[in-house]
Amino acid sequence: MTHKGYKNLTHQLQKFIEQKNNAKIIPLLEGLHAADLAEILDQLDFEDALYVIRLLESDVTADIIAELDDDLKEKILENLSAKEIAEEVEELETDDAADIIADLPEDKKVEVISHIDDKDHAKDIVELLRYDEDTAGGLMGKEYIKVNENWNVLRSVAEMRKQAEEMDKVHTIYVVDDHDRLEGRLSLKKLLTTSTKTPIKEVYNDNIHFVNVNDSADEVARVMQKYDLFVIPVVDEMGVLVGQITIDDVVDYIKEEAEKDYQMAAGISEDVEANDNLLQQMRARLPWLIVALVGGFISVIVLSGFGNAMNKYGTLFFFTPLIAATAGNVGVQSSAIVVQGLANGTLNGSIWKRLLKEVSLSLVNGIILAIILLLIGKFLLDHILTGFDMKMGITVAISLVTVIIMASLIGTFIPLFLHKRGIDPAVATGPFITTSNDIFGIYVFFTIAKLILGF
Repeated sequence: MTHKGYKNLTHQLQKFIEQKNNAKIIPLLEGLHAADLAEILDQLDFEDALYVIRLLESDVTADIIAELDDDLKEKILENLSAKEIAEEVEELETDDAADIIADLPEDKKVEVISHIDDKDHAKDIVELLRYDEDTAGGLMGKEYIKVNENWNVLRSVAEMRKQAEEMDKVHTIYVVDDHDRLEGRLSLKKLLTTSTKTPIKEVYNDNIHFVNVNDSADEVARVMQKYDLFVIPVVDEMGVLVGQITIDDVVDYIKEEAEKDYQMAAGISEDVEANDNLLQQMRARLPWLIVALVGGFISVIVLSGFGNAMNKYGTLFFFTPLIAATAGNVGVQSSAIVVQGLANGTLNGSIWKRLLKEVSLSLVNGIILAIILLLIGKFLLDHILTGFDMKMGITVAISLVTVIIMASLIGTFIPLFLHKRGIDPAVATGPFITTSNDIFGIYVFFTIAKLILGF
């Protein structure tokens, strides 16, 4: 649906809600995808959105609630009774149902689960709630098709029909042994082209990729990306098949993590959105701004230690922003590459090899930038800056190369160090790296200038 289409439909919906014209609201929304309906409700006032949720049937609104913006979803759930929420989650697959219930207060969780009529569904949801949301167990759903390796094709088809009755989609067929341990997968083609009396153990494929229930969500994403999988089975410590993860759940996780990392790299310490209130925005932004302010004060103190250079070589201070900015940019580039490599599992080899590679790259880049600086100094700055000569140009050039190497080492080492300590390396990017490199860059610049020029 186009932006204009959303706008027109939302306007009509608001008019019908004001008129309490339910007979026109339901046909207006009929046939729209849950994601489109969720986007429309996000544009309405909260009371109007709640009115629509209560008006439509649970088999429609359950999927809408699962697609809603987190803030609106939370407010909707706060205003629904435990029984109403139970009616919604009964219509959802177990992974989506568990996601909704997980965000509820503890007392309301228990109440909602007690109102779920399908006790098997409730049991599956309770099992999923045991797992951390950033693990395979937290991502998986309990809806899947399995057959026993000792069954024949005829019995397998009959059992699959029973299992598929409550499922919207069948992605693959898993083969297990008598203890429900995962053995492999069965292709639909084999099932259709094999004699009905053939044992499954003779036709299934034992080449199957899987993840453990306690594997991290990052590992799940890595395996699915590496092998181009749209679904992957999940086993427990005993190899028993306990669920499956579909690509849509992994994409949602990757999107959320990318948003968090992007905000963290920009110096935002909490997950916020543009329409969050002033207090939430301030809480997310202020901590890193304070860090940057403290870093600025430290830079002032560092500069004050070279105050005597102002009288003799005042032109040096015009190069301070150039040195600081270059150090910050190089550090952020290095840290971004390392953080990305750690996130997608492509960063291999020892730390020392990584550092050596960064030093080599920085040395080449630094020399190229230094040559450009000297050329600009020779043909341009000589006529603009009083007191600038080639000796000062060489001083700045040597400082620039040194600072670039130092910044790349800091930008590489800090994310690796944090990762080894179990800390999200994304915190190393953005303001932290930039501020630290500003300080060290200025200090190195004036120290080298002092050694060469003498002051």
